[in-house]
Amino acid sequence: MNTGRTVFSQLMDLFPLTEFQRLVAEYQGNYKVQSFSCLDQFLCMAFAQLTYRESLRDIEVCLRSMQSRLYHTGFRGHVSRNTLAHANEQRDWRIYAGLAHVLIAQARRLYAHDGFAVEIEETAYALDSTTIDLCLSLFPWAPFQQSKSAIKAHTLLDLRGNIPSFISITTAHTSDVSILDRLLIEPGAFYIMDRGYIDFGRLYRLTQAGAFFVIRAHDNMCYRRRYSHPIDSSTGLRCDQTIVLTGRYSDRKYPAPARLVRFVDTERALQLNIFTNHFALPALTIAQLYKARWNVELFFKWIKQHLRIKKFYGYSANAVKIQIWVAVSIYLLVAILKKHLNLSTSLYTILQILSLTLFEKMPILQALQAPPSRMNPAMPSNQLILFD
Repeated sequence: MNTGRTVFSQLMDLFPLTEFQRLVAEYQGNYKVQSFSCLDQFLCMAFAQLTYRESLRDIEVCLRSMQSRLYHTGFRGHVSRNTLAHANEQRDWRIYAGLAHVLIAQARRLYAHDGFAVEIEETAYALDSTTIDLCLSLFPWAPFQQSKSAIKAHTLLDLRGNIPSFISITTAHTSDVSILDRLLIEPGAFYIMDRGYIDFGRLYRLTQAGAFFVIRAHDNMCYRRRYSHPIDSSTGLRCDQTIVLTGRYSDRKYPAPARLVRFVDTERALQLNIFTNHFALPALTIAQLYKARWNVELFFKWIKQHLRIKKFYGYSANAVKIQIWVAVSIYLLVAILKKHLNLSTSLYTILQILSLTLFEKMPILQALQAPPSRMNPAMPSNQLILFD
C-alpha cells in the first residue's frame, strides 16, 4: 500500500515541468520515443547525481531495486542502461541547458536580497573557468595536450547566493577572455575577474555598456598617473590612483581614464594591482570586491567534489554536456529547496542526507532537519576505568 510520498518526489515538486515540456517540444526531445521520455532521462540522471552513482549499470541496478516506488516518483519508462546511454547520446543537450537557465532565474530571484562579503547595492559577478581533464582515447573530440583531452566550464557566478548565472562548456583550447563576447552585459553590475581576462578593448566595451569591472592588472601595465587619492595604509592599501594607459596599443583600446588600487593581501603575502573603471567606491571596498572573486573558485571546488562532473557516463560531447547541465540543475534545485524550507543547513549536508533518504516516505523537511540530541553531556560515563 502506498503511504506518503518519497523524498525524491517531494524534491521534484520544485522541478519546472511546464517549462521543461516546452523545451522538449522545441528541440523534439521525445520525437519517435515510445517508452523512455526526456523526463525519465532527467530523473535517472538526477538520481545518479544525488546518490553518487559510478556508472550506467549502477543507475540501472539501484533504480530497479526500487521498482515499486518509481511510478510514484515520476518514472514512467522502463529503466535500462542501454536506453539511458542511447538517450544521452542522441537527445539534444540544449534541453537540459535550457532547464538549468529556468532554474537559474528562479534561484536568483530567491537569493536576490542575500548579502555577501561586500556591502554594495549593485549586482556583483565573478567570472572564471575551470578545466575538466578527460582521457584522450575516450574523448578524442576534445584534444588538449599530447596525452589528454579536456573541456572548460566558463562560469559567471552571482555572488549573492553563489548562483551561476551563465555557463558555457567549451573545449580547453577556448581562451577565457573570448567569453566576454558571449555575455549579456548588465548595466550597473560589477564583473570581477582575474588577469587572464585582461583585454583592454573588451573592457572598454564593458565601460561603454554602463557596467563596471574589477580585474587584477599585469605588473608591467604601462600607464601614467593623473591623481593620487589619500589612503589608510594600515588597511593594506598602498595606493589609489586615477590613471590613463600609455601602452603601444592599450591607450587606443582603452582611451578613458581608469583607476588603479594597489593592495597587499597579508593572508597570501601577495601584492595586488587592481584595475577598475569605478571611481565612487572606497579603495578598500574595491579590494574587498576583488577578494570576493575567490567564491567562484570555491564553487568549482564544491561541484567537482560533490557532483558527478569528473567521471562521465557517456563519451560523446552531447552526453558530457547533458551530464554537466543536469549536475548544475541539481545544484540549483538543492539551493532552491534550501530557500523554500528556510534551512540553515549547508548544501553539502542537504546533499548527503538526500543521498540516503531519497526513496524514504517521509516529509522532506523532517528528513533534512537534524533531530535534537538526546545525549546529556553532563551525564557521567559508564566506561570502566582501566588504569588509575
